[in-house]
Formats: sequence, structure tokens, C-alpha cells
Amino acid sequence: MRRMVGEHRLSADQLIYPLFVVPGKGVKEQIDSMPGVHHFSIERLVTEAQEVKRLGIPAILLFGVPEDRKKNSKAREAYNPKGIVQQAVAALKRSVPGLVVITDVCLCAYTDHGHCGVVKDGRVLNDPSLEILAKTALSHALAGADMVAPSDMMDGRVGAIRALLDKKNFSHLPIMSYAAKYSSSFYGPFREAAESAPKFGDRKSYQMDPANLRMALREVELDIKEGADIVMVKPGLAYLDVVAAVRQKFHIPVAAYNVSGEYSMVKAAAQKGWIDEKAVVLETLLGFTRAGADMIITYHAKDAAKWIKEAK
Repeated sequence: MRRMVGEHRLSADQLIYPLFVVPGKGVKEQIDSMPGVHHFSIERLVTEAQEVKRLGIPAILLFGVPEDRKKNSKAREAYNPKGIVQQAVAALKRSVPGLVVITDVCLCAYTDHGHCGVVKDGRVLNDPSLEILAKTALSHALAGADMVAPSDMMDGRVGAIRALLDKKNFSHLPIMSYAAKYSSSFYGPFREAAESAPKFGDRKSYQMDPANLRMALREVELDIKEGADIVMVKPGLAYLDVVAAVRQKFHIPVAAYNVSGEYSMVKAAAQKGWIDEKAVVLETLLGFTRAGADMIITYHAKDAAKWIKEAK
């Protein structure tokens, strides 16, 4: 009877699983601060993606981690046709048909300073960064990506990406925008995973102030006007009010990112025996759904898909 009258339901169809690809062969290395999450070389990534598809998870979100020697101030490796993400996308589309491959579009992992845009005299420059971001998105599209997800938070980047994709005959390719991405303390483990911590300062000049909700709605509205097909709120748990507000005001798909810090806290507490991991994860993901998220990006996706199937 509880199932019959439940107002919201959790499905594997809602889940997107983040994956990290690195150079080399035979690599599957656990990320210390994110138990159960790994760096994969391309062939091991393909094997993992096949498992993801088998579990009924429809999509992955792909992050690339290039070699340090290939990082530079202009993030040239980000749009290299033979870059790590571009090669990985091609391999995934050959070997895992039917799995939606979404690529993160940002520069922080590819710059030697670790910021998400071009830097001059210690300042992140918005407009010069747009061309590089658009070229990066196009290189992902040419490699076979099904969707691009700009996460940099430069003003105007959705419009710049949409314009270049349309010009190059990719008008059909959707954009999932990190529309309301906050300058959060919950990103710490991810920055280890992506090797993308800034070498100086912080990202408060281009990521959002956690105190602001109305600003999030303005950011989302601007991204929709520029051509975003899906809008994302990041992080998730501390920002469920933002997810709910975006869902109420706008009528396009809404994604929420259950970020690395949220994931690692659950894992750490579960390892201590302080919480029931399965129960906490499923309750958390249901909370995203209740707030209005149509899709949930989460490192718990594989476990959650198994648990959801068991519950049926």
C-alpha cells in the first residue's frame, strides 16, 4: 500500500554516472577520497561503461584528466582532436552502443593554473574563454558525444557553444548547462579526481554565492535563452530549494548533481558503521526527485541501480 500511494518514485532511468578517463593502458586506480570511484584508461573505461549500461543506467558524464605536461595557460589539450576525452568518446560510441555519452566542457583540468577560463594578470577573463570552450564542445561533438555539458560558469558560454555547434551542422546536439553552479565546499574530492584545483585564489568570481537563490533563477533563465536544453543545479543536497525553485519556474528538464563531497561523506560514515548506506543513498536520491530533478548525476548510480532493481 505504501508503494501504491507513494507520490514519487526513483528509477535507474533518472541516473547519470560520472566517469574519469586518464592516459595509459590497463589503468583502474581508486581515487583515495572517493571510495569506489576510479580513474580509468580508455579500454578499462569501455568495460566500466558496458557494466553501467547493463545495470540500466542510460547515461554517463565523462571527465578527462590529461597528463600534466600537456597542460598550459590556453588549455589547448581541451580541444585536441586526439585528446583523452575525444579518444574516449570515440571508443565508447564504437563499443557501447545505446549508452548516452555526455561530456563535461571546462578548462580547469587542462590549464596549468587550474582555473576554468583564460587568466591574465591574475584575473580570469570571461570573453576570451568563450572561443576555447566552444572549440572544446565542438571537438567532443566531432568525436561522437551525444550531449555536451559546459561547467565553467563563464557568462555567455552556452550561446557561444550553441552558435558554433549550429554553424558546424550539430544543431541537433543538446546542451546540458551547469546553469546554477555554486562556489561550494563540497567539491574537494572531485578536485583530487580531476586534478583541477586552482593554483591560486578561488573560483568565487565566476561560480555562484551560496547565499543567493534569485541569482540562480537569473542564471538559469539566461542559459535557456542562449539555447540550453537541460539545466543543472550543483551541488545537490544543500541546494534542494534551488532545484525546487528552478523546477517550479521553468519547463525544461532539470538535473541535479549529487557531488563528490556529498558522496564521500556517505561513504565515510558507512565505512564507520554509523549509517545504513543503502537506505541513506536511496533516501537522498528520492529527495532529489521530490525536489523536482528529472535526472540525477551521482557517483552512487551503479549501487543505486542495483538496489532499485532489488526493491521491485
